[in-house]
Amino acid sequence: MFLLGVIGHPVGHSLSPRLHNWALRHAGLCGAYHAWDIAPHDLAAFVQAVRLLPIHGASVTIPHKETILRLVDGVTPEAKAIGAANTLLWAEGKLVADNTDVTGFMAPIAELSPGRALVLGAGGAARAAVYGLRERGWQVAVTARNLARAQTLATDLGAEAVPWEKRTHLDFDLLVNATPLGMRGPQEDCSPWEAALPAAATVYDMVYTPDPTRLVRHAQDCGCTTISGLAMFVAQAQAQFTRWTQATFPGDQAHALLAQALCPCPA
Repeated sequence: MFLLGVIGHPVGHSLSPRLHNWALRHAGLCGAYHAWDIAPHDLAAFVQAVRLLPIHGASVTIPHKETILRLVDGVTPEAKAIGAANTLLWAEGKLVADNTDVTGFMAPIAELSPGRALVLGAGGAARAAVYGLRERGWQVAVTARNLARAQTLATDLGAEAVPWEKRTHLDFDLLVNATPLGMRGPQEDCSPWEAALPAAATVYDMVYTPDPTRLVRHAQDCGCTTISGLAMFVAQAQAQFTRWTQATFPGDQAHALLAQALCPCPA
């Protein structure tokens, strides 16, 4: 029986349990996927519990994506390069931190020609986005309210750091929100971008709940092409599920399942 789950703080907004429990049923596997709200000061104790139970695997989300690297037995090359992980798994008896966010992030923009990208945020999600974009040949600028973190990210991954207050002065083909601003909960009415947006730009919000976010609605009003975080979420979850179970699930059915959950039809 597979014991799986997502760890974060908060995790009440997460659709991971709905998706992965459906995936287990679809694959005919016995198991359950839980939501574990783990505060930062409890993370080390939780990782010890992962070892003892044992938990077969876990998704890792805000704010643990970077801290988790110091608490495991091994880190995959991609997670090490990014400096963040979104997945815990067992490999040859060792607890390993992995990262499937890059695969998930790049999937919806695979057909876009590399150009200029502006990434908002400097946490684990932002690092995955910048890493994936740079690997594909994009010119990337990164900005965050904490300029020092943005500068560190830029130095690590070959991007340019710009002050948060100057973000609206930049030219870009792709705008990526990798902050939690707009996520369902206390910050749902917030947006990382209030200024007008160029209609020729693509706006990609990594936040997937609610769908659409305030940023996506604003971008649509400006005539931009928009991408919600739902496509990324499904793609990275497919990669996680295969790592844990060696099984897979159909992305189109998963996307439809989650879209319905985010915007249910009236009775």
